[in-house]
Amino acid sequence: MSHDRNGPQTGAEAAASVPDSFEEGVLALMPALRRYSRSLMHSDPDGEDLLQDCVEKVLARRAQWRGANLRAWAFTIMTNLYRNRHRRKAQHPEVELDEELGLAVQEQDADPLERQRLVRALDRLSADNRAVLMLVVIEGYRYQDVAEMMAIPIGTVMSRLSRARRQLAEAMKEDNVIALRRPK
Repeated sequence: MSHDRNGPQTGAEAAASVPDSFEEGVLALMPALRRYSRSLMHSDPDGEDLLQDCVEKVLARRAQWRGANLRAWAFTIMTNLYRNRHRRKAQHPEVELDEELGLAVQEQDADPLERQRLVRALDRLSADNRAVLMLVVIEGYRYQDVAEMMAIPIGTVMSRLSRARRQLAEAMKEDNVIALRRPK
């Protein structure tokens, strides 16, 4: 995310700025692409794999870019890569060796409680609803941009976003185990 005197730019504002070169533009998109890939894949390692595949494809297909909106083009490529992986996984499910052999999986350092709750709530969302939520809320895209990236009608974008926000709010409320007031 780039900054100016008025603070950070939203995804839509950053898309309007023109980088000095194609590579600099791709480099500037890395933080946003990383966030999006991790949210789609539900894990940092899988998100990094998706990010790497996306950047590789963006660079390899540079000649296909029409010079319009690099950000939207890159996010569309990532969305399509994710959909293809999701389809492949459904057709050819994978089994973790640790699970299959009954081995204990080592836990990574625990995240703060709030982050865990949010991640669980996001994981409960369908992939399509989560993708729309991330593109609109986190990356700052307009509904029309998201509709074009995901090749769906704008009304579908709005309904998925509404559903995702409602489900996220309900999930966060359900998981609240800390009493806000002391009993009298």
